Amino acid sequence: MTDKKKQREEETYKSLINRLSRIEGQVRGVRQMVETDAYCVDILTQVSAIQAALNAFNKELLGNHIRTCVADGIRAGDDEIIGELVTTLQKLMK
Repeated sequence: MTDKKKQREEETYKSLINRLSRIEGQVRGVRQMVETDAYCVDILTQVSAIQAALNAFNKELLGNHIRTCVADGIRAGDDEIIGELVTTLQKLMK
């Protein structure tokens, strides 16, 4: 983790927080399913939905990062930003 900070536009911030709140609710729902002995396939289906929601969150955040942080870094002559992006993409593609 870095010490870097990012000031997000209000619309982007709200969208990301809303997505995370929904994901958080889904995770709590899966926990409740496990606690109440729900059928495995039903739990797996919900976990798959959570993974899809996390992927959608990552896509939104990554797109915003490229349009703002990466583009601004390139314009400012920061060549390290490309290496950081490549490393991030490699982590996401595991």
